[in-house]
Amino acid sequence: MEAINLKITSELKEKCPQMALGTIHCQVKNTQRSEKLWKEIDIVSEEIRKKYQLETIKTNKQITATRNMYLACGKKPGRYRPSSEALMRRIVKGVGLYQINTLVDLINLVSLKSGYSIGAFDADYIVGNIEAGIGKENEPYQGIGKGQINIHGLPVLRDEKGAIGTPTSDEVRTAIRPDTSNLFINFNGYTGADDIKETLDYTVKLLKEVAEAKNISVKYVE
Repeated sequence: MEAINLKITSELKEKCPQMALGTIHCQVKNTQRSEKLWKEIDIVSEEIRKKYQLETIKTNKQITATRNMYLACGKKPGRYRPSSEALMRRIVKGVGLYQINTLVDLINLVSLKSGYSIGAFDADYIVGNIEAGIGKENEPYQGIGKGQINIHGLPVLRDEKGAIGTPTSDEVRTAIRPDTSNLFINFNGYTGADDIKETLDYTVKLLKEVAEAKNISVKYVE
């Protein structure tokens, strides 16, 4: 499991001086479905239904911070919603989550619980190191389940081949697959590193419980 190095570009840091990245890199075993995980998803979903209405979801601290970052970078968050906001809206509407596979379901759970829009990638398809920057005009990007996305003005993660993640949607090339065993997860901490720790700890706990995670590396980048 080769280490992946990250940096935040000066362009993005100027927009959000307190920004930090939190990452988890580990070996895992993906499965079609985890009943234990879905029990937790049901509990968290009920908590969200009790706590939020559609118009109040955007008051969640991390969703607010992500929406503000979109505006700072030049994107309208109402048109390009952060994935965590979109997930919460499904829950509040009573639609529920799609069941995909254990790793994707786990990421959706953590996103619901924390408000972070989480980048999750099959590290075997990541090329070189990663930087967090801002999307460029006409930059190619095939969003998972969304087709071509205009990522100009969105916060974006890039490896040495191109863009792989935004808070709205991750890119098809590095997407989690049913046989993913080399997992890399990124949290954009627009409110600073201190807020990320609890969510990282929760994510690691879940990965150990339902995905047999091992060789776990947790890092912070500021």
